[in-house]
Amino acid sequence: MNIIWLGHASIRIEIEDQVLLIDPWLTGNPMLPENRHDAALKGATDILVTHGHFDHVADVADLSQKLNAPVAGMYELVEHLVDEGAIEGDRFNMGGTIKRGNVEISLVPASHSSSIFENGNRKYMGSEAGFIIRGEGHCIYITGDTGIMSDMDWIGGFYKPDIGIVSAGGHFTMGMAEAAYAAKRYFNFKTLIPYHYRTMPILEQSAQVLIDGLPDVKVIEPEVMETIVF
Repeated sequence: MNIIWLGHASIRIEIEDQVLLIDPWLTGNPMLPENRHDAALKGATDILVTHGHFDHVADVADLSQKLNAPVAGMYELVEHLVDEGAIEGDRFNMGGTIKRGNVEISLVPASHSSSIFENGNRKYMGSEAGFIIRGEGHCIYITGDTGIMSDMDWIGGFYKPDIGIVSAGGHFTMGMAEAAYAAKRYFNFKTLIPYHYRTMPILEQSAQVLIDGLPDVKVIEPEVMETIVF
């Protein structure tokens, strides 16, 4: 299994017989050079979306068409993206689980907001979410954009994820200190990968606080387009 950070909150996961793109943001993503776009997208089978903000879904409808990759996520958000031309995968909701080949994907709560700006108006896109992804003997928790929330208690207790991909840049989501607290209180991660950081000056630039706060967890500071192998 391979996990590849595409910068900001975009992730590529090569797992079982699938290549999943989570919130792929290319246009305007300052961390992903244009000459790496094709490599980031190569062979993608599915697109998963956590919520409606532009830095998560602005490219999704076009990429879905280009890659012939269906889109899955919160019901209202996928409905909107399909109206924009995306290929429909699954419109599901909290606690629901879908299968993609040999991979199981469950939708779990996040604590954030979810909207798009359309024709001069703000339009809400259902609830923000995270994902649980299971395959190859691993359980991955992708938090999506979120603060600390009590739902992490049952997510950790029920799914028991061994890998966390955790929003930790601060300002819009948890910061590194909050992410460390949540990981210690609610989870038993073996590996933790921070994301949604370093993109812009307003966000945290280093994961050292997270590393220092979790001495018993393998915290990996990802580099854009560098493969993390499991």
